[in-house]
Amino acid sequence: MNFIYIHTHDSGRYIEPYGIAADNPSLTELAHEGTIFRNMYCCAPTCSPSRAAMLTGQTPHNCGMLGLAHRGFALERPNEHLANHLRKNGYHTVLFGVQHEAVKSDVIKLGYCEINNISGKNGSETDFNNLEGVRKFLSDPKNLGRPFFLSLGLNNTHKPWPKARNPEPDYVIPPFPIADTPETRIEYCNYLESLSVVDRCVGGVMDALKDNGLWENTAVLFTTDHGLALPNMKCNLYDTGIGVSFILRIPGRERGVCNALCSHIDLYPTVCDILGIEKPKFLQGRSMMPLLDKEIEEINEFVFSEVTFHATYQPMRSVRSKQYKLIRFYDGANEARPANIDAGRAKDLYLGTKYFHKAKPTELFFDLYADPTERVNLAEDPEYAEEYARHARALEDWQRRTDDPIINGASMIDMGKGKLMNSLDERDPNPNASFVIGE
Repeated sequence: MNFIYIHTHDSGRYIEPYGIAADNPSLTELAHEGTIFRNMYCCAPTCSPSRAAMLTGQTPHNCGMLGLAHRGFALERPNEHLANHLRKNGYHTVLFGVQHEAVKSDVIKLGYCEINNISGKNGSETDFNNLEGVRKFLSDPKNLGRPFFLSLGLNNTHKPWPKARNPEPDYVIPPFPIADTPETRIEYCNYLESLSVVDRCVGGVMDALKDNGLWENTAVLFTTDHGLALPNMKCNLYDTGIGVSFILRIPGRERGVCNALCSHIDLYPTVCDILGIEKPKFLQGRSMMPLLDKEIEEINEFVFSEVTFHATYQPMRSVRSKQYKLIRFYDGANEARPANIDAGRAKDLYLGTKYFHKAKPTELFFDLYADPTERVNLAEDPEYAEEYARHARALEDWQRRTDDPIINGASMIDMGKGKLMNSLDERDPNPNASFVIGE
């Protein structure tokens, strides 16, 4: 069995198979051919920590990726990366396009036999060029007789989004929780244009598999790292930040919908089970195969997510069950950190409000069945005291079990040297305006 892993930046669940109004025929076809996971959550709503957790099967604070790779953070043990594990087990591992678990000079350490990042004039042209590389790989006879793991990393839907070719801003609505204004509608049209590039790339991979007789012996995964690059989404622990699309097609498996509570950290053991190889002992997630085999209905009572660094320091942690979520902020992270919001029209609108500058409570507790938009904080509501305590215990147990440094205070986080950080009050994530820790 081969495995293809297609991944985007910053897409959340804003694709047609999850119910939004978009023209995504290829993603919809993949969803119909496989299993769509409706309750999948990332381990960190920021790029490198999310991907590192997914591809090492460990929390960001355990694998060493507390912040962004291009700002100086790195995997402590790159030999534990999924590509390395599959390579050791006889797989030809191939990377096309982007990854965000290592800087360019360190990508070789991740375990890819071939590394291809074919450039173009812009993000969309680069994605199409890498798609052509994938097509050539899948049509090359020498690649048909050996099992392979292929990662296709797309630039889209990362900002800057391409300008919509035929925008109809009067007939779209920006995603919750973004205000509906003429400016944000235009911005959302550009997101949809970016998403259409993703869809064409997914379709191109599917066509290439079918054209070369590989469709029936290749598993295909489509996912993203975290929510959209908009206020209260990316780099936030609300569901708009940690909720992710996840569509998995395994040849010969029943198609359908999985409603179980799952985490990206569960991907690594699942891939091992799909491919029939031994699971490493360091994995912290659980295989999702018993869900797909209909042996059990749930594999997780709780899933956990975290932020420590993005453009700047903003430590927070969350525990989520099916019905409830607890978010905790540490070391002043409940106050505004504007550099952790990507630039754009929605950000300009948000930063212009008095509300933006108001600090949140240091704990947020939500009943997601009654309040799926996470507006009513129940942390001090006596009627919810028992559930609050249960989730607080789960979060603290997880932090102790995984040696989360933030549980003992910010002073326990070893930032090291050479990390690019924006100051807490900088408006935009501009590396040129950043300081370097330890220098």
